[in-house]
Amino acid sequence: FEHFDDCAIYRLNDTQSIIQTVDFFTPIVDDPYTFGQIAAANALSDIYAMGGMPIFALNIVAFPTDKLDLDILSIILKGGEDKCTEANVKILGGHSIKDDVPKYGLAVTGIIDNEKIIKNNNAKLNDDLILTKPLGTGIITTAIKKDIAKKATIKMAIDVMTSLNNIAAEKINSIKVNACTDITGYGLVGHLHEICKSSNLSAKINYKKIPFIDQVESLAINDIIPGGSKNNLAFFNENISFYKEIRNHQKLMLSDAQTSGGLLISVSKNNSKKLLKELNKNSEFKSSLIGELVSKKEKTIFVINE
Repeated sequence: FEHFDDCAIYRLNDTQSIIQTVDFFTPIVDDPYTFGQIAAANALSDIYAMGGMPIFALNIVAFPTDKLDLDILSIILKGGEDKCTEANVKILGGHSIKDDVPKYGLAVTGIIDNEKIIKNNNAKLNDDLILTKPLGTGIITTAIKKDIAKKATIKMAIDVMTSLNNIAAEKINSIKVNACTDITGYGLVGHLHEICKSSNLSAKINYKKIPFIDQVESLAINDIIPGGSKNNLAFFNENISFYKEIRNHQKLMLSDAQTSGGLLISVSKNNSKKLLKELNKNSEFKSSLIGELVSKKEKTIFVINE
């Protein structure tokens, strides 16, 4: 709890532990099947971020049975099931309640080797920081609600959110990394702050090296920003030193609350090139080296633009 790790871990014996997480939310896209896929990928991500292997899941459902056709719920559940099948995870049951607003997600259980647990508090001085997916899903889903997102942008955002982090998890298990977390509700700066604070270090990241989904900056310039992303910047701003040319909309892009985002990995410089090469062999999205860990300073994060 003290370092806000992504999952709960319960030691079974000297070699293995149970790893468990739960996540669910309201629809962020109109298509029920896609919503089911995104919710499942998002729930599975926490297991992958700590180096675990998910093995089964339970559905969590809230649905307005008197307002929406049950066929819609069936399609949501089918999306979740198909995404779990892709991850070789069995859905063994679940629980549902009647509610005015649809909600869906999973409680996921996995197994992890005790010696392979990857926490967020073990980053080392001079580690490189690698990000495995582009940012911007919070801004884009807000644009979708306002009906101003381009079709190509919507497709890319959906591809990002439905993409599993399983391949990245395999790579961080085979090539030693020091710390990892997935980028979700606190945005890049929030989750990076957690790594830095718990590891007693600071970070320097380069805005120009950080990947964003197409159209994100133009939307941000026009203040298409979700409330959660604005809250993230307000909360973490005092811990961040922004290069003087970083504009406010760019600060908000770095704070954007993500759904089913990529992994943020802290890895030694000796292993970072090898890991980056392996990550980019079969991944749909290019992993990027976005910065490094430095000695503890007054500010937690320094954002440059060069």
